[in-house]
Amino acid sequence: MESGHVTTPFGRRPMTLGMLASQAAAREIEPGQSIDKWKLYRALCEAKPLLGITDRALAILNALLSFYPKGELSEENGLVVFPSNAQLSLRAHGMAEQTIRRHLATLIEAGLLIRKDSPNGKRYARKEQGGEIREAFGFSLAPLLVRAEEIERLAAEVVTERLHLQRLRERLTLCRRDVAKLIEMALEEGAAGDWSRVHLHFRDVVERLPRSPSAEQVAAALDELELLREEITNQLEMQVKTQNHSGNAQHYERHIQNSNPQSITELEPASEMKQGATADDRSAGRAEPAARIRKDEEKNGRVPAASSAPAALKSFPLGLVLQACPEIAAYGPQGSVGTWRELMAAAVVVRSMLGVSPSAYEQACEIMGPENAATVMACVLERAGHINSAGGYLRDLTRRAEKGEFAIGPMLMALARSNSPIRGKTG
Repeated sequence: MESGHVTTPFGRRPMTLGMLASQAAAREIEPGQSIDKWKLYRALCEAKPLLGITDRALAILNALLSFYPKGELSEENGLVVFPSNAQLSLRAHGMAEQTIRRHLATLIEAGLLIRKDSPNGKRYARKEQGGEIREAFGFSLAPLLVRAEEIERLAAEVVTERLHLQRLRERLTLCRRDVAKLIEMALEEGAAGDWSRVHLHFRDVVERLPRSPSAEQVAAALDELELLREEITNQLEMQVKTQNHSGNAQHYERHIQNSNPQSITELEPASEMKQGATADDRSAGRAEPAARIRKDEEKNGRVPAASSAPAALKSFPLGLVLQACPEIAAYGPQGSVGTWRELMAAAVVVRSMLGVSPSAYEQACEIMGPENAATVMACVLERAGHINSAGGYLRDLTRRAEKGEFAIGPMLMALARSNSPIRGKTG
């Protein structure tokens, strides 16, 4: 039974108002009140962030509860346990006694235990002749019984908040996937729009999230991405409606290809002039939307004015290629890549370094176009550690491209995601 008077700690440990308040609250246990000790412990584990206790403090509390002989905490069965530090250490998986004392103090400060010290500071119990405990000195579990409802309420709040965060993270993951695939589809289909800028905005929103974001941070990022997804969807749907009203003649443009394309084996000074001279002829059939996508980069000289790629493969913005394949920049003419011509020159260096034959690269340029062939070489360089034969891999991609079975977009977007500085964050 709990005594009705105040108890003070043994030795140099001071008495505090918090201890006095805990002891006063412990005397307010309702008659017949009881609770399953392990159910209460599980609630404590859930509510620990709001109670200010750690996992190791909970381990000590678990050990103390194991010394309580009954399954339910009640005043009728007594609420004081009195194991020694050595016994606690055994049940706390060998925790050092100094560490045990520190975590016991934490539990007392949190108002979950009351220290009931004996005159000499030892923990023991005085028993009647019949074996019943008359008085015990150790740690009183009365605060747990008094605060049981509060602890369960706090545990419910923590669980609710965790589920709320989980749902937000799930919605964020779905929204991230939607935006990434919509951008990838727009680039593949040659839809009009500044998709390089949209992709950079998308990555900026994602990269601002910390590794372990709060619910508020996830909700803010989700709002931005949902708005971006809506804008992308509206823009693409408007283009679909415009194409549907424009008639079959404009919806299905005939792609004109040069019947005798120039062979490109190496990007030497003499062949650069050849490429520039024939670029307009090779791109005569490029669809109008694809030209509008690249307009800004053409003005700045970051993309060629026309592309030699067949209609099945469309070139991507240079910025996106360099973001997905940063290693190619080191092989540029001046140790950097700023234009498509410099990327193609770097691709020739990489081709030779990876042991790709001139004929394999020439065939890739003829089937895919010089820009796309250079892009593929940049992707091969990024994945060189996972490719046994770069030449064989390039020939296989070229054959698939010729049959219309290969698209650069998914490979490029996968590398862009893997090379992001926050790889593996929320979603």
